Amino acid sequence: MTRSEAQTRAELIDRQLALAGWNVQDPTQVVEEFDILTALPEGVEESRTPYEGHQFSDYVLLGKDRKPLAVIEAKKSSRDAAIGREQAKQYCYNIRKQVGGELPFCFYTNGHELYFWDLENSPPRKVVGFPTRDDLERFAYIRRNRKPLTQEYINTSIAGRDYQIRAIRSVLEGIEQKKRDFLLVMATGTGKTRTCIAMVDALMRAGHAEKVLFLVDRIALREQALAAFKEHLAHEPRWPNVGEKLIATDRRVYVATYPTMLNIIRDEAQYLSPHFFDFIVVDESHRSIYNTYGEVLDYFKTITLGLTATPTDVIDHNTCQLFYCEEGIPTFAYTYEEAVNNVPPYLCNFQVMKIQTKFQMDGISKRTISLEDQKKLILQGKEVEDINFEGAQLEKQVINKGTNTLIVREFMEEAIKDANGVV
Repeated sequence: MTRSEAQTRAELIDRQLALAGWNVQDPTQVVEEFDILTALPEGVEESRTPYEGHQFSDYVLLGKDRKPLAVIEAKKSSRDAAIGREQAKQYCYNIRKQVGGELPFCFYTNGHELYFWDLENSPPRKVVGFPTRDDLERFAYIRRNRKPLTQEYINTSIAGRDYQIRAIRSVLEGIEQKKRDFLLVMATGTGKTRTCIAMVDALMRAGHAEKVLFLVDRIALREQALAAFKEHLAHEPRWPNVGEKLIATDRRVYVATYPTMLNIIRDEAQYLSPHFFDFIVVDESHRSIYNTYGEVLDYFKTITLGLTATPTDVIDHNTCQLFYCEEGIPTFAYTYEEAVNNVPPYLCNFQVMKIQTKFQMDGISKRTISLEDQKKLILQGKEVEDINFEGAQLEKQVINKGTNTLIVREFMEEAIKDANGVV
């Protein structure tokens, strides 16, 4: 269907604005065809036509103080949205020149593709929906009050190891350089969660983040992360509290599983803006997560930090692409070997414990099967002579129910335990 610009606005853009809480019929919220006065051509003292010296912005979104917060340039749906980019930029600067105050945020769209541009701060990026008024007010507050991150204090009582501080600095410096995607590769046991909490603490104190999302892939990890945030950032309100089902919008730290967040963004009864979060941590980042829950990561286009314990030499290439790692190199990496070889060591080296049952050594064949079991197999119509599995084929082509039980029992008997007998 080919739409005119007026139809595109009425049928697509107006509805998208309404979804984000904007009423285009309310002039205290949205002004259509906003009149922008511009200078007349050199040597011209009076307008020669009714519109000379005027520009008209398709939409201007107003703040609670009735001052322009954002400019939207609309093109008809059959045209490339990027055609309106420079026009929208010019309107933003001319509006600031005309009414004073802060530079409005910039949007340009054709009803199908929408781009958000925080002029003078970050390049344009494609987003899935318009921000709410509260979102834009928050963006403006952050832009107005944030402090440089390069010298921001890191709370070493949360994450004080040298590599943790270097990991945090690498991300903070990247944010200062206008980067938006980061990947930390840190061996299991080196304190990824504490590193992230110290990073969130620094971002919040420096005024760069008001709302943070910590994504995990299972409920047990959610509970661990909530407990860690409660311990180290006790003053920051968290979601969810015990028993909470519906998402609350008045918190600062949100911890959720991917399925929970997927259900929230699909819930038409309770709209959650795609601009709701300022910083997202993606725990256990790998391609399979994106394949299943990529809709969540595509919905929230904000500063994103991926975490993984997968070593850099075996990390999936697509994971690096997901976080825009240049030449497949993560933002920061700290390996198991580095942790073990540190003086003093941060991790203890492991020893491989080889456990083999009789079935794993001898395999399964007629000679290893009891006469009683052979009779059962014959009654089931099986040819006992054809049964011949090597030990290496166990758990791949054939299962012996007792094997795993014996291995776990042996492991529990040999494992290091504390005074209470806990492994």
